[in-house]
This record gives sequence, structure tokens and C-alpha cells, in this order.
Amino acid sequence: MNRFVLAVLGAAGLALFLSTAPARAADKSPEQLVGGFHAALLDTMREAKALGYKGRYRKLAPHIEENFHLPLMIQVAVGSFWKKASSGQQEKLIESFARLSISTYASRFNGYSGQSFRTLGHKPGPQETVLVRTKIVNPSDKDVELTYVTRFIRGEWRIIDVLLDTGISELAVRRSEYRRVLKTKGIDGLIATIDDKANILAADNAG
Repeated sequence: MNRFVLAVLGAAGLALFLSTAPARAADKSPEQLVGGFHAALLDTMREAKALGYKGRYRKLAPHIEENFHLPLMIQVAVGSFWKKASSGQQEKLIESFARLSISTYASRFNGYSGQSFRTLGHKPGPQETVLVRTKIVNPSDKDVELTYVTRFIRGEWRIIDVLLDTGISELAVRRSEYRRVLKTKGIDGLIATIDDKANILAADNAG
């Protein structure tokens, strides 16, 4: 398990966001959560060319916002700087991070050539998480394994990180990048940087 994820999940500062062990079953299990998200991705990929970038963005937006806990993820990514931000800045960080996250998926999943998603199983993770192992099966390319870190938060399972087949945490990568920006440009500088990245993705995929 990635050491960054262990540290994040053990941080006392997350106590306000994460529930204790669930007292009742969630409507969706972790595997069902990930499976539903994959179904939405696959459906979008099959219609990718007809939808275009903007259409893919609109189609994926509700699924990403519902399945991922984006507010928690951006708080973890900025670390101690979160408490230094005003409520307005916190809201803008969440908004900008959500836009970049959706833009990234709309940009990456821009076509279909027979790919499929396979769930390989799940296992308990640290701090009451469940790790869902999956694979993107590419008939004409190398398969890609992804592990989703899920947590029961306020009555439902949500994705809080994705581990690549190399074991690298996507959230850890963001945290490292964002910390460098925060130290030199502050909160507003990070917001501008995230917005710029989303704008570049939109421009690169226009037309």
C-alpha cells in the first residue's frame, strides 16, 4: 500500500469528513460503485467521437461528482494550507479541482477500440478503506491495472484515490505538485494554476 495513502488516511484532520465503521449497509458496495463508474466511462468512450470533448465532459461530470469525494481529495492535496484558506477560497478550490478532474477524464477517454473494464476483486485497506482492484483490457495495447481506494463517508461509499499499476497514488502526485505552487504563489495562485490546466485541456480537445 502506498505510504502516502497510509499517511493521508491516518491523519487526524480528516476526522470531520470520514465516518466511523458503517452502522448499516450502503446502497452500493465498493465494487458496485467502481463498476458503475466504469460503465459510465465505457458508455462515454463508445460515443466519444459523436459527443466531442464538451459532450464527454457533460456526460461524465455527474458520475465523477457522485462517485469521487472531490472536496476531501482537494483538502488532502493542499494539506495544512486548507485551514489558511478563506471559505470563499475553499469553495473555489473545490470547484476548480472538480473541473480539472472531469476535464482530465473527458480528455483521456476520447475514443473506443474494443476496451473493457474488469474488476479483479477487493480487499480491506488501512483505516477502514476498501481497495478495489480493476483492469482496463486493451485488445490492441497493454492492459492497465488500477486500484480504487474507497471509503464509507457520511452514509455511502466514495472513491478517494486511484493507484496506478506502478503503485503511484494520483492524489500523491497532485499533492506534490500543488505544494510547490502553494509555497510560491499561495492559495489564489494554486486556483489559477488548476484553472489554467483545465483550460488547456479544453483548448487541446476543442474542435
